[in-house]
Amino acid sequence: MPTPLTTAERWPALPAADWEPTRRALHMYLQIVGKTRLTLSPLVNHWWQVPFYVTPRGLTTSAMPYAGGSLEALFDFHDHELRLFTCNGDTRTLRLPEMKSVADFYEQYQKALTELGVQVHLWIMPVEVAELNTPFDEQTESVAYDADAVHRCWRILLESARVLGEFRGRFIGKSSPVHFFWGSFDLAVSRFSGRPAPPHPGGAPHLGQWVMQEAYSHEVSSAGWWPGGAGYEASYYSYVYPQPSDFAQAKVPAPAYYDKDLGEFILPYEAVRTAPNPEKLLLEFLESTYAAAASLGHWDRVALEREATVTT
Repeated sequence: MPTPLTTAERWPALPAADWEPTRRALHMYLQIVGKTRLTLSPLVNHWWQVPFYVTPRGLTTSAMPYAGGSLEALFDFHDHELRLFTCNGDTRTLRLPEMKSVADFYEQYQKALTELGVQVHLWIMPVEVAELNTPFDEQTESVAYDADAVHRCWRILLESARVLGEFRGRFIGKSSPVHFFWGSFDLAVSRFSGRPAPPHPGGAPHLGQWVMQEAYSHEVSSAGWWPGGAGYEASYYSYVYPQPSDFAQAKVPAPAYYDKDLGEFILPYEAVRTAPNPEKLLLEFLESTYAAAASLGHWDRVALEREATVTT
């Protein structure tokens, strides 16, 4: 019988600087495959048709329809491969450590789709990355692939998805799945008040204002995990749109804090993984930030929450 993982193995360290080149490359790989799902799948409210889902092996698109069949793309972070499956039984595999550049991955991925009979036109410009304005097929610089860091990132996604799933289950109003957005490169779950929101002002790099307005068409409290980058370490976050007055002053468990630049609450991942009970600290953060958002925003909490979790 396998030996159970320790807490440190389930919640491993992931310093941002240690794997930054790999994180950047992996982000681009996920965007390329994610854009396939965006193209093939019919629109679902708030763009819920585009994210990946965490699996016991990595991240999957789930089934994507195409003319003549159905396709799934699975990033396997045990064997470090991208596996493509069709309903006809055909498969193709790309070895991630063997990719020479983002452009190389893009070329090989397109070749694999063609061999599988999947015709899809992808917009090749990265999105939601302020410092990057180069199309995928022109990103020819050599890439690094730190398999151990990628595996640790996936392990954190797996544990975080489990806790976010528990948090999601305490809400009986409209809520999103626990899913991974390839644009912003984060795991997220969202709860909704049921009321329309004011039009979002937009501002995300390479995303039209109408894209953001679809995402934030209704009042929402969102939380999740982000692996870091752009000067930030890996962290959990929580925000609300529109943001009520005094939200930034809400009482949250230490060492969580409100980041004025980001406009959201941040709980450093390092604090969670080294806590005596990581799950307990994370759930306290999720519940306290949501409670502040819902109470200050005058949500109908009695109607939206399971009775046992409603607090004042």
